[in-house]
Amino acid sequence: MEFLDQLNTSQREAVTYTEGASLIVAGAGSGKTRVLTYRIAYLLQQGVPAGRIMALTFTNKAAREMKERIQKLVGEDARYLCMGTFHSVCTRLIRPYADLLGFTRDFSIYDTTDMKSLIKSICKERGLDEKIYKPAAVLSRISNAKNCGISPQQYGANSQLLREDREMRMYELATVYALYQARLHAANAMDFDDLLINMLRLMDISDEVRDKYQQQFQYILVDEYQDTNFIQFQLVKKLAEPQNNICVVGDDAQSIYSFRGADIRNILNFRQVYPQARLFKLERNYRSTQNIVNAANSLIHKNYHQIEKTVYSEKEEGQPLSLQPYMDDRTEALGVATRIQRMRHKGFNAFAVLYRTNAQSRVIEGELRKLNIPYRIYGGTSFYQRKEIKDALGYFRLAVNGRDNEALLRIVGFPGRGIGDTTMKKVAMNAIEHHRAYLEVMRSPDETALDISAGAKKKMRAFADLIDSFHDQSEEMDAFRFAEMVLRTSGVMTALATDLTQEGIDRAQNVQELLNAIHEFVAQRQNEGIDYTPITDFLSEVSLLTDQDENLTDTTERVTLMTVHAAKGLEFPVVFIVGMEENLFPSQFAVKPQEIEEERRLLYVAITRAMEQCYISFARQRFRNGSFSFASPSRFLNDIDRQYFDKGQKTAATPLLDRSAIRPQNEPAVRPATPVRPSSTHSIESEWKEGDRVIHRVFGEGTVNRVYRDEVTENDKIEIQFDTQGVKTLLLTHAKLERK
Repeated sequence: MEFLDQLNTSQREAVTYTEGASLIVAGAGSGKTRVLTYRIAYLLQQGVPAGRIMALTFTNKAAREMKERIQKLVGEDARYLCMGTFHSVCTRLIRPYADLLGFTRDFSIYDTTDMKSLIKSICKERGLDEKIYKPAAVLSRISNAKNCGISPQQYGANSQLLREDREMRMYELATVYALYQARLHAANAMDFDDLLINMLRLMDISDEVRDKYQQQFQYILVDEYQDTNFIQFQLVKKLAEPQNNICVVGDDAQSIYSFRGADIRNILNFRQVYPQARLFKLERNYRSTQNIVNAANSLIHKNYHQIEKTVYSEKEEGQPLSLQPYMDDRTEALGVATRIQRMRHKGFNAFAVLYRTNAQSRVIEGELRKLNIPYRIYGGTSFYQRKEIKDALGYFRLAVNGRDNEALLRIVGFPGRGIGDTTMKKVAMNAIEHHRAYLEVMRSPDETALDISAGAKKKMRAFADLIDSFHDQSEEMDAFRFAEMVLRTSGVMTALATDLTQEGIDRAQNVQELLNAIHEFVAQRQNEGIDYTPITDFLSEVSLLTDQDENLTDTTERVTLMTVHAAKGLEFPVVFIVGMEENLFPSQFAVKPQEIEEERRLLYVAITRAMEQCYISFARQRFRNGSFSFASPSRFLNDIDRQYFDKGQKTAATPLLDRSAIRPQNEPAVRPATPVRPSSTHSIESEWKEGDRVIHRVFGEGTVNRVYRDEVTENDKIEIQFDTQGVKTLLLTHAKLERK
């Protein structure tokens, strides 16, 4: 086991402890992927059959890379590991028993576009205001409910959820949720959340299935455990019983996805759920310089809810962090672009610009373009979300699952067959009335007395016959031959070939690239010893791809722009963190103590993406909501020990601002792991004082909250609670206030 020699003492202990529950707390850059990979390799070398091991990740990319690394360590046995994302593994385990859940084995998996389309249709049918019932907002509410294990029936009886809906004027959301689930089931389809929920249901309703999977998977490993939600926690717990040979790896300091349902309590309370669990701490950071690691430590130690650890680096001390104030967001963007231009010798791939919200990228993009600096937006439109690709996939989906109404609506008009929107509206209403799939109605329109012309009925039958012929062949041909046949026979390839515009040529090339991807998928499965790969396997793989599976495949040298959330798991030699201002970072929506702590963890993630240099900046004023508004430096800048900032900057000498003055009510006192010098209040002598009533020529009347000195911008400011405009922070010298 020569590979064990490549591990440090903590890593080796975590790898070789295999029996019983264990929690591996892996600090940023501490080599957690290596530990997880080597632990699986160690199990295999100890004689554990690959089929007895389940490893759950959060991206397919991570699973693929881990599997490849394990194969290099132990050989071909790794091919038979059950490894993948929660959703892909659950899909694999559900399909053989889908009938027990009321589905067929060929059920479809709706992606976000399909989900939104279905919700939009339901809201339109019920005459709901689309400005209030926005598909993304409705889907978020439904998804959050599912992640908490709340069914439509339970949702409709939950007074708190109903009250929240009323506050958002979504009075019928419970009904929409119930209809959404009913339509999914009628379409023989599941959304992402259903895959997890139905896996739990399957083990609840069938002792035979539960016992089979519990006996099959003797060892369960979970990556990024801090990102798991309630359903994932329940799922892993049930699968691990009764042996409880469960190993979870994660970092509570990097738990930043509560908006997706992630529950930090899963990792914080792990040892309460498994009292006999061993705790391993991976505290050596192999990624970043000492200054970066120490600065990040000084920040995250201010959080109260955490598993205590002290991450350290044995790399060089490195450059101190740079903190730069700018007059406004445009000059901030120009400053970042100019600095990148000066350091271009590093190669543009070395740079990442991180921001709290997507909207911040616009001004940064503009300045990069002016200097001819190439860049990529991480998280943009992915290959599998392009229209022509979704059209092609729609044919495959409908061929294997004739009840997939969303797929039918997407493809029925491409290529054109003379079946218009008016006809399809009648088909939809008829199908709902008679509890049939759209394709059933189109196949036999006379059975449901569909009110359309004889010519339209003929066209619909021809379309249904075409799809039925595809279905008959879907189980006889492998995925590649089937896909090629469908795209040729359906007329898709011909339609694309006749469009000789550049856009048309690009679309045709994209569809050809899709065929290439399917061919590679089939070849990969053959290498794994799987002789026959149906198109359903490829559809499952594609529908569950994540952003990180599809991005950063472009090898062209480019600066990377992304939100901090999207940056998790990545690293860059040079990182710029922009917009470090109150009400932006932390977000204006972060009010509760736990929300502030998550925002602090988010900044921790941002800083620890940097390997060599970290530049932090903020603007004195920012263009938001159509006008410029003054901004204050983020409270988090005070949480970073000043010794780790560039000594030439004024921020190294004095605290940035009075953090206590802007801490939300009820935020708990911090529990620092190391002594922290308290900030002092920077009140200044002024003609104004707290409680004074003032008049501003734009914002009207208000009350002074406080007056303070800004040590970074060297501009004194006044914070005022205006009667009608909310809280504003103004430069004292330019406020032009009158006493009331």
